[in-house]
Amino acid sequence: MAFPGFKLTWQGRRKIKGGVHLESRKEFTADKPIVSDLLLPERLYLPLQQHAGQPAEPVVRVGDKVLKGQLLAAGQGSISAPVHASTSGTIVALEDFPAPHPSALPAPTFILEPDGEDRWVELGPEADPFGLAPEDICARVDAAGIVGMGGAAFPAAIKLSLGRRTRIRTLLINGGECEPYLSCDDRLMRERAAGIVDGIRIMLHSLGCRHAIVAVEDNKPAALAAMLEAARPHGFIEVAAVPSLYPMGWDKNLIRYLTGKEVPANGRSADVGVLLHNVQTAYAVQQAVRFGRPLIRRVVTVSGGAVAAPRNLEAPLGTLLSELLAYCGHRPDRTVRYVMGGPMMGDRLPHPHVPLIKGACGILALSAGEIQAEDAKPCIRCSRCVTACPVGLLPLEMMSRIRTGQTDAAVGFGLEDCIRCGSCSYVCPSRIPLVHYFKYGQGELMARREAQRKTEETNRLAAEKQRRLERTRQEAAQRKAQAQAAASGGAP
Repeated sequence: MAFPGFKLTWQGRRKIKGGVHLESRKEFTADKPIVSDLLLPERLYLPLQQHAGQPAEPVVRVGDKVLKGQLLAAGQGSISAPVHASTSGTIVALEDFPAPHPSALPAPTFILEPDGEDRWVELGPEADPFGLAPEDICARVDAAGIVGMGGAAFPAAIKLSLGRRTRIRTLLINGGECEPYLSCDDRLMRERAAGIVDGIRIMLHSLGCRHAIVAVEDNKPAALAAMLEAARPHGFIEVAAVPSLYPMGWDKNLIRYLTGKEVPANGRSADVGVLLHNVQTAYAVQQAVRFGRPLIRRVVTVSGGAVAAPRNLEAPLGTLLSELLAYCGHRPDRTVRYVMGGPMMGDRLPHPHVPLIKGACGILALSAGEIQAEDAKPCIRCSRCVTACPVGLLPLEMMSRIRTGQTDAAVGFGLEDCIRCGSCSYVCPSRIPLVHYFKYGQGELMARREAQRKTEETNRLAAEKQRRLERTRQEAAQRKAQAQAAASGGAP
């Protein structure tokens, strides 16, 4: 696949480890332009935690009237992100509401009743990003509440600040979008490539870095062409086609394929001088730094066999997924599974009555024909799972040990390195739910470590109490001795 003036600098030079070819099912929405003129819902539900780290701290009260883009909750702790109003209206409640999580357990949530005016808070004058200091750019990104919009939801400002502590040589922008059904990043690159490239330039300025690579899967020719055209005036921004092989969008896969660098097993991409962001994150950075707009909307793909008119929607954060599905002709009678994200690594939801959050890139209502519901059969030792694993693990060995309660032994086979991409389960002819075992095993490890942390913290507090009691006893004894000495007229 060739494009005029487009050079596939790296393609074919480095071997891809593992991976599987999935039925893309992107044709349902790939040619559907982004719909941005959605009517505001009657209520918006804004969770205080839409990011990795600590929940945001409320700064408004129930009954307050707020404007679009106004700060509702401030980030707290070293890893957190603020939450802003998606439109103007009244805060009618701060209460527990089902979270967009497989458990759908309630979490603290602002309930905002729009007034229909959609009035912006005063954003201040537009700024020239390249006249700002790197720390000022990070401050603006932090204040805008921007997180990784590919799904991880890690606060973007923290990653950008790495440029002041670690030498970043390459900024890698992930436009791969390798999960089936999803096309929101594809459409954003086609329709807003100039804004994405501007955001990349801003991030490079913040990092003190002069090289960026935009990775786009080769099954997105229109997105490749649009990004190439937008990046053409900037020789330090390269656009690279990568194979449409799942999970090509995994950060370590992209880094290995495009730069030849191997991220250590327990390390970060910054350890090899590379920082990775999603294309929607780059666009959000541009909107925040140049125009002062906080992250209050995102583009999301609504699709699946139980959706009559799949689309890509730019929707206000806090909109119920059920309302977005209804807009696209959802048929509940045909739905057997709801997924937020992609079908491979997304979160399976018990119901769609949960809000859209910053890290949600897809909303899927899947029908029975799209779900592999076959019973698991005995393993035939075909080793397809080993071949498919992008990390180079031995899935069967890990599963057999987790199933017999030998979690520590599974760690020895790389359980902690598993990214839970589901490639092994997808290719297994016996339909063994391998990835389910790995999720369970990693959950056991986390629970065990949390229990150990609590035990150590309890022991620390007990020791501190004992030292405090001992100090109190010694001080009391000293005061008693001084009092006795004073009473007898002698020296202490």
